[in-house]
Amino acid sequence: MENRSDAEASQFLSLSSALSYGIASMAMVFINKAILMEYSNSMTLLTLQQLATACLIHFGRRTGYTKARSLEMATAKKLLLVSLFYNANVAFALASLKGVNIPMYIAIKRLTPLAVLIAGFFSGKGRPTTQVTLSVILTAAGVVIAALGDFSFDLFGYSMALTSVFFQTMYLVLVEKSGAEDGLSSVEIMFYNSFLSLPFLLFLIIATGEFPNSLSILFAKSNSLYFLVILLVSLVMGIVLNFTMFWCTVVNSALTTTIVGVLKGVGSTTLGFVVLGGVQIHALNVTGLMINTAGGVWYSYAKYQQKKNKSTKMVVDVEAHRK
Repeated sequence: MENRSDAEASQFLSLSSALSYGIASMAMVFINKAILMEYSNSMTLLTLQQLATACLIHFGRRTGYTKARSLEMATAKKLLLVSLFYNANVAFALASLKGVNIPMYIAIKRLTPLAVLIAGFFSGKGRPTTQVTLSVILTAAGVVIAALGDFSFDLFGYSMALTSVFFQTMYLVLVEKSGAEDGLSSVEIMFYNSFLSLPFLLFLIIATGEFPNSLSILFAKSNSLYFLVILLVSLVMGIVLNFTMFWCTVVNSALTTTIVGVLKGVGSTTLGFVVLGGVQIHALNVTGLMINTAGGVWYSYAKYQQKKNKSTKMVVDVEAHRK
């Protein structure tokens, strides 16, 4: 009875983390797009999000609201690459949102499972199943077709989005490995990530020429209540998204996190046609996005079946061993 209770608690935890990440990720795309339409300094925005995260967790530790351990140099060195890949992913994603409409941005980000599978293959995880391979090909084909019908095509934006896919893959794989080997909680990974990000981001906003002009613009726009509200929401949701993403990856896996990202994209794509504008509807565009979405759903189903079959085989093997 105790084992059954533990199993149910584990399933609830997995489902909660995945659902939380899906909702936060879907909301964050629209929030980032909205604030970038008002404030185009994406690197400064990312720096503010990380600074808010680091300050909140530090305050939580001081007041006893979180049980995150203090920073250790050895762990910080191990997570340095995770932090660099994470910030590179978000930086390129924010840069792409300046020129790419939301449906196309989501379609391109659906290529992340392909990159995760390729990374898994080269790291010794073996070849994917036929269904998984075909679904990934369908997803990629959808991106190409949709791009051909995208009259607002922005080469820079597309390049930034594809680069973001690469870095997202790298940090997801590294987060999964770090969480499993070091026993770090989601909050602790967030804390390390934010702390390690700040020097890197401060260097970037100076190197890219955003600073100090970005701060002048920020102060000038602070008279607008609408801007202050979406800026505050962006900072809060940045923290929520980071937590749910690391939580989902640590509790489940990097692959589960990408599957959730694919599924939440179905709703985001639909909303993207009517929210915040920037989409010129064309037969090729719509057809490509539908194919891309179908490939994403098929991929998620194939991975679910694969995981289910693996679990069933393990149960059968255990029963056979007992006999």
